[in-house]
Amino acid sequence: MPTPAAHYDYDAALRACARGEQQALQGLYQQESRYLLGVALRIVRQKALAEDVLHDAFLSIWRRAGSFDATRGSGKGWIYVVVRHQALNVARARAHEISADEDTVETLLHERQDAGPGDASDAYALQADMGKLHDCLGHLDEAKRNCILYAYVDGCSHSEIAKRIASPLGTVKAWVKRGLASLRECMG
Repeated sequence: MPTPAAHYDYDAALRACARGEQQALQGLYQQESRYLLGVALRIVRQKALAEDVLHDAFLSIWRRAGSFDATRGSGKGWIYVVVRHQALNVARARAHEISADEDTVETLLHERQDAGPGDASDAYALQADMGKLHDCLGHLDEAKRNCILYAYVDGCSHSEIAKRIASPLGTVKAWVKRGLASLRECMG
């Protein structure tokens, strides 16, 4: 149960996070997560995406707690800034994304594999499609691109990808799904 905000010491919790005390991060989460989710939701406008933002923001808070400087502002303000920046980064990245779904990407890949050896025009078409795929992959944010490459180039399962990039399984699944949707639209 959250402590009344007037009695909760955000600065001390961030110092404890910097020392590696996981209970401090859990306390921050219990204290502010519902409000921070609201901040993220107002920016990204989708609940599932806002939950991803909140997750990534708390990872950032954990990793960057040592950079908090109480002389520059309050601990509570600092965590809100971290969440706001994370949400804005996601919103900006989404503005540049083009939607695609997994079926289209797989269809494109299998069409080329099934075509077999052909003449020079087929080789040219394959090269053009590969160039387009490369460009479309370049438009994805790094996390989604890496997840797709691990899945379709390295043949990793979602759980293997989650271990490789140290992210939750649900987040990896969402990144793969959204990344494939963006590729499908781009390859259109």
